[in-house]
Parts: sequence; C-alpha cells; structure tokens
Amino acid sequence: MSMDTSSRGQVPDAAPDFPGLLASIAGDVPAHCVLTRVDQTTAYECDGLALYRERPPVVILPETEQQVIAVLKACRAFNVPLVPRGAGTGLSGGATPHPQGVLLGLAKLNRIHRVDPQACVAVVGPGVRNLAISEAAAAHGLYYAPDPSSQIACSIGGNVAENSGGVHCLKYGLTVHNVLRVRVVTIDGEVLELGGEAPDAPGLNLLSAFIGSEGMLGLVTEVTVKLVPKPQRAQVVMASFPSVEAAGDAVTRVIADGVIPAGLELMDKRSVHMVEPFVNAGYDLEAEAILLCESDGTPEEVADEIARVEALFLAAGSTRIQVSASEDERLRFWAGRKNAFPAAGRISPDYYCMDGTIPRRHLGRVLSAIEAMEDQFGLRCANVFHAGDGNLHPLILFDANQPDEVERAEAFGAAILELCVEVGGTITGEHGVGLEKINQMCSQFSREELDAFSALKRAFDPYGLLNPSKLIPTLVRCAEYGKMHVHNGELRFADIPRF
Repeated sequence: MSMDTSSRGQVPDAAPDFPGLLASIAGDVPAHCVLTRVDQTTAYECDGLALYRERPPVVILPETEQQVIAVLKACRAFNVPLVPRGAGTGLSGGATPHPQGVLLGLAKLNRIHRVDPQACVAVVGPGVRNLAISEAAAAHGLYYAPDPSSQIACSIGGNVAENSGGVHCLKYGLTVHNVLRVRVVTIDGEVLELGGEAPDAPGLNLLSAFIGSEGMLGLVTEVTVKLVPKPQRAQVVMASFPSVEAAGDAVTRVIADGVIPAGLELMDKRSVHMVEPFVNAGYDLEAEAILLCESDGTPEEVADEIARVEALFLAAGSTRIQVSASEDERLRFWAGRKNAFPAAGRISPDYYCMDGTIPRRHLGRVLSAIEAMEDQFGLRCANVFHAGDGNLHPLILFDANQPDEVERAEAFGAAILELCVEVGGTITGEHGVGLEKINQMCSQFSREELDAFSALKRAFDPYGLLNPSKLIPTLVRCAEYGKMHVHNGELRFADIPRF
C-alpha cells in the first residue's frame, strides 16, 4: 500500500550531512535517543495515514526541551529538514517523514507538570496522552473536554498540531478553544510562549494561528490546557431513522430549537453494521441511520433537554428511541461510534478515512452524493459524522492488493473533498491537511490566501525546514494538480471543476 512520496518534499540541493549533524548534537542528546538503523526507523515511516510511506534517514527522540533546542539548532545549521511527530495517530500524513530529513518524535516529553484545581488548568508535556490529562484531573472533579476517537493513544502535542476535536466538540469546542498557552521552540532554537493563563494575553493572538499549523511554525514543548468540571449527570438519546435525510433533518431541528448537545453524532447503516458485531453497543441494525445525542449538566437540565430532543426526533420521523439508563450504557453507546475506525479493519483489508466539513443543512445531499460515488468509483463507503458541526468522516473501504484500488480510493476521497467545498464547506475539520489534502488546498483557497499562509510560515520559519511541503501547496504542486498554471512567471488559476 506504500506510495513514493519523495516528489512531495523539498529536497535540499546537496545530500544532507547527517554524520556532521549527529556529531554536533552528541554532547546534548544521548545516543539512545538517536535511531539510524533500518530496523529502528521503519516503524516511523508513516502516521495513521498508511497510504503514504517514507522511511526516515534519522529519528531523534529527545527527552528534554534542551535536547529539542539542540536538534533544531543543528538542523538549521546543516540546512536539514525536520518533521515533528507525536503519537503517530494522525490521519492526514502530517507526520510523514521527509526523505532527506530528521524525524523528531516528542513522545518522551510526557510529564504532567501541574494540575491546578483552583485555576482549572493542567500544564503538560506534548507527549502526554489526551486521556491521561482527564485521568490526572479526575480526583478534582475536572476533565479535559476535547476527546478524539484516538484519545486513549493520541498526544496533546499532536492535538495542538492538528486542532483536534472529538464527539463533544459541539458544546465544548476544539483544541483551540481549550488550550490557554503553548511553549514553542522555533527553527532557530528560540523559545516562545504564546497565550497565557490569564483571560487575555498581551500582544497579537499568535496562539490561535499556531494551533492547527501542523508543525510548520515550531515545535511544542509544553501545553497549558483548560479543565472543566465533570457534569453531575450525562445521558445519551439513541434514535433510529428510516433515511439519512430524516436523520439530517433531525440534526437541523435540534440546533434550530436552541439545543446545544454535548455531542451529536450520525452513523449510516453500513457503519452501524460494521461496528455492532465489534462492540455490541446495542445499535438498531434495521435503521438506515442512527443519531447519538448526549446531554450533560445538572439532573434537572439533562431531564429537560432529553425530553426536548426526544420530541424533536419523533417529529423528524424517528422510528425508535432509547435513552441510556446508566453510565455503563451511555459509555457503551459511545463505544460503538468511537470504535468505527478499528471496526472498519474487520470488514476491509484497508480503509481511507476522510475528513471534511459542510453546512449542516446539506447533510442529506452530501450523503446521497457519496452513495452515488460508490458506484462511480466501485468502492464501498461507511459514513460517520460529527453531525452537530457538519464534520464528515467517510471511511472508504478498499484492498491495496487489488489493481488500481489505491488510486480509486484517493480519487474517491478527492471527490468528497471537492463536494465539501462546492456546498460551502471546507476540506478538513480536525484531521489537518498534511499530505492528504494538499491538492484540495488549491481548490478552496485563492492565490492571495495561499500567499498569506506562506507569509505566516516564513515569519516563523524563513528557511522552510519545518515539515516542508505540508499544508501549504507549492507553486509546482498546484500546477501539477491543474488548479493553477504558470503564465509569464505568474501563478494563475485555471477553471476549477465542480462535482
């Protein structure tokens, strides 16, 4: 299933002097933190998007911020590209190694430095697992709200890089809404602190620009996150619908009625049938779609909101409604949704998880279009949605051992992203751009917008060494895709086809 990615990166003019670079950091970085043998580095050839693979020449796993600084300074001095990596659970190829660069893993910076229940904050290293923050804060009745499906393994540093969300982001927000401060090391080895624990930090709001920048501006060495009180009660309404359009209408009704659930997720029939044998969550196998809607707060607030949601679902045509009767049942309902990705591996040799965002009113239209694309590309697709904010996660099922199925899966995914743009949405919601969506950046953004993105990167990384050729397409990449062409030395847009 591997694909040659060497053409996707900016390769230095001369072969990198890795021996010189490693010799320069030998006094700062212990030898056991440096991996160069093939049997050591192969495990780092891709992140969660295994479609693209590139074995890194050198992997460095620092244990302290000072070691991170030393590596960055050395990469700058020797003009060597550097790709940061967290836990490797990313799904857009953002941590795909550079063929002539260093891969810097931050998993060993995994200390929880401080949990402050009075200020409701936690200060942690970038390698700390998302779920570990909530586990550390639980004794104080607090938790960290963003909960990606990979929260048991994904790191907070990776969450910052991708601006991750989760099933509860509708009410509690994405990473950007829950991170107060980051400590960052630039390519020159300079340490910056963006944001702060106060309600407003002085100066420009560079924190929001940094979150979601996919390791292109600097490397995170410390994160201060906001903690929220654990609600007194939480319940889930699980509702069955005779069509995805009816489920989409139910989502619209809930939001229009002024209800902001803690979570609002949609799964189509294929995803339900994929997950249920794996988790035994109690899903309705006869439904064309199901919705999971969670309410949390005081017992009185939850009871009122659950009653309103049930009425709205019935008005939208729900054929079956079940409310979680215990905490174990609530967690079981969510376990099905959160295990959609691993469940796909039980029914298909390979799967390609997409990530786009659309206006909620187009949920039915987009799902119908994806169903038509299944015939067009000859591949199956299971759909799970963060329905409350229109974030799609279609799972394209394919077999990389079959001729041209990889190419068809990529084309299928590109068509879904183009459709998202067409209906007024975006090409990503929480997985990032990485390598996966680099072409679609040329579809969604104008030349002026892409130039502005590049200018921000140059301000932080004037040498172009941090995660090069990710997120922001180069002139060559856009020209290759056919969205732009070069005329008399100027970059111009061609007509953009619409699905």
